[in-house]
Amino acid sequence: MLEIRHLKTLLALREHGSLVAAAGDLCLTPSAISHQLKELDHWYGVEVVNRRSRPVQFSSVGQRLLKLADDILPQIHLTHSDITRIIHGQTGRIIFASECHSCFDWLMPLLNQYRHQYPDVDLDFAPAFESNPHELLQNGEFDVLITADPIELKGIEYFAIFEYESRLVLSNTHALVRAQQIAVQDLANETLVTYPVDKHRLDIMSHLFIPAKIQPKSVRTTDLTQMLIQLVASGRGIAALPDWVVNEYEQKGWVTSRRLTCVSPQGLRRTLYAGYRTEGKDKSYFEGFLKQLEKFSKKRVQYY
Repeated sequence: MLEIRHLKTLLALREHGSLVAAAGDLCLTPSAISHQLKELDHWYGVEVVNRRSRPVQFSSVGQRLLKLADDILPQIHLTHSDITRIIHGQTGRIIFASECHSCFDWLMPLLNQYRHQYPDVDLDFAPAFESNPHELLQNGEFDVLITADPIELKGIEYFAIFEYESRLVLSNTHALVRAQQIAVQDLANETLVTYPVDKHRLDIMSHLFIPAKIQPKSVRTTDLTQMLIQLVASGRGIAALPDWVVNEYEQKGWVTSRRLTCVSPQGLRRTLYAGYRTEGKDKSYFEGFLKQLEKFSKKRVQYY
């Protein structure tokens, strides 16, 4: 019967034009090549290759077998490569979830770099901001959780990505822009513009308003960072955003930010973490992501 080795032999004969050269390419002897051709002649009842011509000539049956070889062998090679990548953990899928709306500003460039090293790994995102993301991570609903509030759970580890400052964001004409000190009471009559998440997951609520047992006058939400900035810039409210977000819009002159020294002299500082299941970190492609994240973390610390 026809085998893959026969197809490889025919391609080598077409490329080199002689049994001796084809045998050298395939690490076989010329007699072994001749034996394979005799097998083909016997199975099909016709001469597949004219071995007496220089270079060798292919019959119509031989030409049809060459076409089969051209169609099949590249697919076989690709399949072998895919299987090798699977066995060595170079292909798979990573699903991300985030408790931070603005984390995509730095996460997307990081993932773009990762794709160059692991092009066979699918990167996806959980469809929405969940109310119990840590438990969903533990249950395998997604693979990486970006959070500032790690929870100790069995089988879950957290990697500290970087520290950031949550800064108060004001319109350029807001009275508090000129204030020497800003107390939590100064914010009680303000509308807080924020993302649509539970208040306990907002830095300014969980570390400023709630401990002081004070609530903002009202809360207005939006999914879009640019819309949030626009609302603050037009005097519709105040906000608290991570420094990497605020810096961009403050440099453009759209808003003004202030350190929340009423929390601490260093302001409202948090650490961002990547949570993941320990059972999956030994996969080659996931280990590669963690190394990419560590590299990013070190660069950011050096930059700041």
